[in-house]
Amino acid sequence: MLLLVVLLLLLLLLLILLLLQLLLPLPPVPLPLPLLPVSLPLPLLLLLLLLLLLLLLLLLLLLLVLLRLLLLLLRLLLLLPLLLLLLLLLLLQLLLQLLLLLLLLLLLLLLMLLFLLLLMLLLLLLLLLLLLLLLPQQLLILLLLLLLLLLLLLLLLLLLLLLLLLLLLLLLLLLLLLLLLLLLLLLLLLLLLLLLLLLLLLLLLLPLLLLLLIIIIMIILLLLLLLLLLLLPLLLLLLLLLLLLLLLQLIILLQQLLLLLLLLLLLLLLLLLLLQLLLLLLLLLLLLLLLLLLLLLLLLLLLLLLLLLLLLLLLLLLLLLLLLLQLLLLLLLLLLLLLLLLLL
Repeated sequence: MLLLVVLLLLLLLLLILLLLQLLLPLPPVPLPLPLLPVSLPLPLLLLLLLLLLLLLLLLLLLLLVLLRLLLLLLRLLLLLPLLLLLLLLLLLQLLLQLLLLLLLLLLLLLLMLLFLLLLMLLLLLLLLLLLLLLLPQQLLILLLLLLLLLLLLLLLLLLLLLLLLLLLLLLLLLLLLLLLLLLLLLLLLLLLLLLLLLLLLLLLLLPLLLLLLIIIIMIILLLLLLLLLLLLPLLLLLLLLLLLLLLLQLIILLQQLLLLLLLLLLLLLLLLLLLQLLLLLLLLLLLLLLLLLLLLLLLLLLLLLLLLLLLLLLLLLLLLLLLLLQLLLLLLLLLLLLLLLLLL
């Protein structure tokens, strides 16, 4: 808008110079060019210089519009990969949370299995106590054997369940590692794409900036020449034009600073997301350690159960030996009775 106002002022100045040329014919002024010894009237010379200045200003306006469009494109190209990066980090966070939930569920399953195992052991011990109190020895031995078989079957089932849970944990860990690797690769690709886009935009902006600098230098030179020709009447207009150009440069610089601030904010947000992901990974590791401890406890309980089974087997063997001894004693008594009867 400021450039348009300047252009309108220059057009008004051109009209005034044309009117002066028509109304007040002035003596010609020789041009300060040694190769072109031509004399022109002063208003016409000023008119030509102003036309040239108008053309340069129009070209400057077009270049500024192109520069503004390229800056908008730069913003879009910078924001799109960062937004994609944020989306990927959010997806990674969601996946980690899902894996945490799955690990918690597995932990609950292990705790339930442990509780069921202890409950079954207590019930079996109570049943053994009741059987010892109520049943005779032969039936008691048979029932003990059956209970031992049941215990062995339960232990085998628990071992199978533990193995399945371990396999599930390993699969979840592998899946987590694969997802992390894929997301890291995507992050690297996005960063590379962002760098390539920045380089491309810099290569596009450099020629435009050079052309803009050349046009500004030419405008300044023309303005100096007009100042030399018109002196004080046009000094204020030229100063206004310079101020307008400086204001435009300041606006462009402020836009770039705002873009840099936006990029810094996005980088801070990315750092926060990365810290959150690291915390989630630490929580996953802690859960895995807890699961391993639970598995060790379960294995220790299984070993204790096996020891109890061995002790029960030994008790059964002792009972069998006692029964055999009783049978032998009965046979001896019978033999003694027979001998006594024969002697009588």
